[in-house]
Amino acid sequence: MSELEKSPEIVANAAAVQPKLLLVDDNPSLLMTLRMVLERNGFLVSTAENVNQALKLIGSQEFDVLLSDLHMPDPGDGLTVVSAMRHANPKAVTLIFSGYPAMKEAAAAILGQADGILVKPLAVEQLVATIRGWIERGPEAASPLRKLADIVELESDAAIAAWLVRVDDEPDVITVKLTDAERSEHLPQLFRDLVFRLRFPLPLGTRALVSVAAALHGVARRQQGYTAAMMVEESRMLQVSIFQMLQNNISVMDFSLLLGGVMAIADEVDSQLAQAMSSYVAESKVDHMPMMA
Repeated sequence: MSELEKSPEIVANAAAVQPKLLLVDDNPSLLMTLRMVLERNGFLVSTAENVNQALKLIGSQEFDVLLSDLHMPDPGDGLTVVSAMRHANPKAVTLIFSGYPAMKEAAAAILGQADGILVKPLAVEQLVATIRGWIERGPEAASPLRKLADIVELESDAAIAAWLVRVDDEPDVITVKLTDAERSEHLPQLFRDLVFRLRFPLPLGTRALVSVAAALHGVARRQQGYTAAMMVEESRMLQVSIFQMLQNNISVMDFSLLLGGVMAIADEVDSQLAQAMSSYVAESKVDHMPMMA
């Protein structure tokens, strides 16, 4: 007997109207067990065993909650379902259910606008309480506006994780094999430089500050076997990840200095790329290896 079947049924203070929940998982046994558990706890449950079934239900019905497996069987299938639900039922709670998702998978779920990630195995009490907590929370109270520098500082880890997802999704572009730690070693300092730049803005047209870390990054990338084109592509992906991070926080953002801040971010990232490229070229003269675009 599974942990879900052994767990006691919860006596919940159910709402007058039963929440409609779409449950998506390609494991028939787990799907049946979860359905029975959720129905006993006051949910009206529809099920789908794959993405296509889920998309048909989302297109034909309204739901209050989506609970979807992350892999069905392909990585990220659950994110496709989340995205569809966000478009069709923007007020629905969207939850990813997965066995020990990696940091990059969690970041991808966030980028896909999932409300949360639940890790298998999960006790019935916790599962039901989590779902009801999201439903009862309703519209979030208005959060105080945050400055761009604060958002970049607080969300830097999420932006780095999202950047790693993008880089790993381009194996034909970034062909050098590195660990995540090796790949992103330069980014914590870059984000500290970004935060400093945003808190202490430079006059328009002023050259960005010299970054020793950027110069060292260029040498490291040369030694790791990067081409110049790979460095440029990584920098482009970084800007996309940063701007996606800002988009995710747009509801709490102070717009008064937004344009100047975005310009500063783009200028700082481009400046650090230029400094890294300069040291990359200088290193090529030392190692005598041919330059590759």
